[in-house]
Amino acid sequence: MRRLLLTGLFLLLGAAPAAAAIATSAEHGLIMDADTGEVLWAKDAFAPMPPASMSKLMTLEVLFQHLKDGRFKLTDTLPVSQRAWSTQGSKMFVALGDHVPIESLIRGIIVDSGNDACIVVAEGIGGTVEGFVGQMNARAKQLGLTQSHFVNPDGLPDPPGQLMSAKDLAMLARHLIRDYPDYYHYFSEPSFTWHDITQQNRDKVLDKLPGTDGLKTGHTDAAGYGITTSAKQGDRRLILVLNGLRYPDLDKSSSARQDWVAGQRRGDEAARVLGLAFHEFRKYPLFNPGDVVGQAEVWGGTANSVPLTVAAPAALTLQVDSRQSMKVVVSYDGPVQAPIAAGQRIATLHVTAPDFPGMDVPLIAKNSVSGTGFFGNIMVGLDALFSRKK
Repeated sequence: MRRLLLTGLFLLLGAAPAAAAIATSAEHGLIMDADTGEVLWAKDAFAPMPPASMSKLMTLEVLFQHLKDGRFKLTDTLPVSQRAWSTQGSKMFVALGDHVPIESLIRGIIVDSGNDACIVVAEGIGGTVEGFVGQMNARAKQLGLTQSHFVNPDGLPDPPGQLMSAKDLAMLARHLIRDYPDYYHYFSEPSFTWHDITQQNRDKVLDKLPGTDGLKTGHTDAAGYGITTSAKQGDRRLILVLNGLRYPDLDKSSSARQDWVAGQRRGDEAARVLGLAFHEFRKYPLFNPGDVVGQAEVWGGTANSVPLTVAAPAALTLQVDSRQSMKVVVSYDGPVQAPIAAGQRIATLHVTAPDFPGMDVPLIAKNSVSGTGFFGNIMVGLDALFSRKK
C-alpha cells in the first residue's frame, strides 16, 4: 500500500490541535450535512441505542411510502382497534371503533407522539402490528440503516430490543426531508387538536432556533431524552441527533412537571448545539475534476506514473478550528499494473482532522497508460532485477 501525504496543500505544520467547539452532555450525538450526507461531528453515533419515540420516524417512512406510491390517500380512514385504543404512554386519544383520516394520524404521531396512532397505522397498513414491524425492518434494510432493529411501531420499551444508532436516525431524517417533500411540512406544526384535546409539539427547538422545521423527540428511562431535528439557514441544512440526555435533578418532580422541564432543557440543548454548528462549520473545496491530486506509480506501462484526479468536485465541511490540523493522504495498492484506462479507480483520498469523523474520496486515473506488451514487461523486469543488484 503506497501512501502520499499532501503536506503542501492542506497541512499547516506546527498548528496546535484546536479544542472541540461542539460538546454536549448527551451520550450519543451526530451532526450531518443534509445536502451531502457528510457526517460533520459524532459522539458514540454508530452504536445501536434505544431510540424511544424517535423510532416513530420509521413508522412514518413506511406510511409516507404507501402514500407516495398511491396505495393510500391522506383522506383514507383507518379503524381504531382495542389494541390501539388501549396502548399506553403518549396518546393522540383516538376513540375505540372510530375511523381516523390518515392525515390526522400523521399529525397525531408527529405532534402528539401518539402511540395509539402508531398502532392504528400499523394495523391499517400491515394487517397486524407484527406484519407492519416486518415491513419496517425490511424498509430499514433497503435504506441502509444497518444499526437499526424494530420490534414495535411506537418505540415503547416493551417488548425490548428496539434499537437505532444516531447515524441511522440522521440518515432516516435526511431521507424523509429529501424524498417526501409533500409530507415534511407536518413536522413543523406547532400543535394539533383531536377530540377537543390540543397538544403542543414536543420539538421545542421549533420555538428556539430560526429555520428549524422538524423532526421528532423521544424519551424512555433507558434511552434518556433524545431528539432528531433539522434546520435550514440560508442555503445550508443541517441535521442533529442527540440521545441520552439525563436530568437527575428532576427525579423528584411530578411526572408532568418533569416532562415539561426536561422537554424545555432538551430543546435548549439541541438549539444550542445546532445553532453553534451553523457558526462553526464551513465548507472547504478540495479538488475539482482535472486537478492533479497526486501520482500513482505504474508497472509495465509506457509511463512510470499516472496522474490522479477526482471524478466529481470534492469538498468537505468541518469546524473552522479543525482545519488547522487537517491531513490529506492518498493511498493505493501499487505500483499499478498497466494498461490503465482514463477514469479507472486507482486510489483513495483520506481526509482526517480533529473532531471530524473522516472522509474518503475515490481517485481516478486522469489519463490512460498503455502497457508495454510481453517483451516490454520482460525488459521492465530485467531492469528492476539489475537495479536491485546495484
